[in-house]
Amino acid sequence: MRIGTMLSMPGDPVATAGLRERATAAEEAGFATAWLPQVGTVDALMALALAGTTTTRIELGTAVVPTYPRHPTVLAEQALTVQDATGNRLALGVGLSHRFFIENSLGLDYSRPIPHTREYLTILSGLLAGESVRFEGDLYRVKAQIAVGSAVPPPVLVAALGPAMLRLCGRLADGTITWMGGIDYLRDVAVPTMTAAAAGRPAPRFVAMVPVLLSDDAAAGRDLVNETFNQYGRIPSYRATLDRGGASEPADVAVIGDADTIAAGLEAFAAVGVTDFAAVVPRSAPSAAATTELLAELARAQTVGRAPGATQ
Repeated sequence: MRIGTMLSMPGDPVATAGLRERATAAEEAGFATAWLPQVGTVDALMALALAGTTTTRIELGTAVVPTYPRHPTVLAEQALTVQDATGNRLALGVGLSHRFFIENSLGLDYSRPIPHTREYLTILSGLLAGESVRFEGDLYRVKAQIAVGSAVPPPVLVAALGPAMLRLCGRLADGTITWMGGIDYLRDVAVPTMTAAAAGRPAPRFVAMVPVLLSDDAAAGRDLVNETFNQYGRIPSYRATLDRGGASEPADVAVIGDADTIAAGLEAFAAVGVTDFAAVVPRSAPSAAATTELLAELARAQTVGRAPGATQ
């Protein structure tokens, strides 16, 4: 399992220069991956392209770019441009976002998420591969072909949380990115469902975004994690993910405790099939820097194994 870090989370005012600095620091610290969400601030793909100019090794991933606002031809062009700019180090994480945002903020139709995702991924995968796509569906009609420099297709990872979406993306994507999914959810739902659906294809990647906090006071650490991430327990898709894993609140799916507890927690995620661990460290925590350094030490030591097929 490769260990990575989130460069930012919603509510963080960091801009492009700061994100580039954080990506460079993550690479220098020894993290295998660095992830950035698309959350109504800087454009994640553009920011990662810029981060690619000051890094050479680290994989740079979006976690995640909403599909509805970007036509698949546009996203393919952007993703391949980032590949060209970063020496093919992009992991393209995409997702549906949420009904309240897509419908209430953007005024778009969210009524058919599964058909939307099926058509979107079919078109996107063909375009990323440089194919001449001729697609006639219920939602999209596309005739296009894209080629960008030396870019190769990035892995496409979908924020597929529910069983139906996991099955679909097991057939059409390269893996999934989970948030608010703990050990039980990953072991009992995400990993077996997507793995079964991907039969006959390369083994899917499982990227687990997980709150992590180094703390000698576990109860206080739980309180801080719950306070920081409390809003996710009220968003329907994340609430359902918590429920599927038998979790009541964000701290139930977090890794909180001393150094040994955190190391053991990461081992547990690796044991259930997680290939990429994306640590979400509460930046307001007094121990944020110490938590990040511990995670970097674990990443450097490769103490929890390696992702299948990962470049060492």
